[in-house]
Amino acid sequence: MRRFDDGLRSIEVLSGLDLVVGEGESVAIVGESGVGKSTLLHLLGALDAPDAGSVKIGGADLFTLGARDLAKVRNSKVGFVFQFHHLLGDFDAVENVMMPLLVGGWSRSQARIRASELLERVGLADRLTHRPGELSGGEQQRVAVARSVVTEPQAVFADEPTGNLDPNTAHEVQDLLINIQREAGCCLVVATHSATLAAAMDRTMTLADGRLHEGGRSDAA
Repeated sequence: MRRFDDGLRSIEVLSGLDLVVGEGESVAIVGESGVGKSTLLHLLGALDAPDAGSVKIGGADLFTLGARDLAKVRNSKVGFVFQFHHLLGDFDAVENVMMPLLVGGWSRSQARIRASELLERVGLADRLTHRPGELSGGEQQRVAVARSVVTEPQAVFADEPTGNLDPNTAHEVQDLLINIQREAGCCLVVATHSATLAAAMDRTMTLADGRLHEGGRSDAA
């Protein structure tokens, strides 16, 4: 359960919500704007804490962990892809992908090898040393996809990963995300308004009135 206080009242955004995602499974979360899809992903990825209830990855209840162990989970067990990529502008593509590995204690040389391999996999072999400002929107999102799986996480959470892209680029990033997820063997949870992206997932859940319901359709193609 998650509630927010707007200064006048307490607003319950998520309540009585239950979601189980199997290893290697992909799930789309759809629903109207403002229903809490991003909030749900932030809870699942331990970027936010619930007011009640638990979030488990690999059987471990994340919010019973100490701050240091929880930070390790965020860095190594989960990956995130955001609508606006959240790349670090002062670093080039390969350095952005290396970052989670460096935080996790990898040497710079091994981290660079791993990051370069992933960027080659997503079609950016010739863009390794380009900074985000020198990349197109689709290329930036490809870097974000590579970064999300660089630590071989158990789960990847994607919040409107194609929402800021033109239709052709959106399809390319969608296919890339799905293929990378399947190769990595991790589970994938996507919040999206795209009917095309939702249909490509193993199953779809609709978020409404703070709860998840099996099935549903998204608002746009």
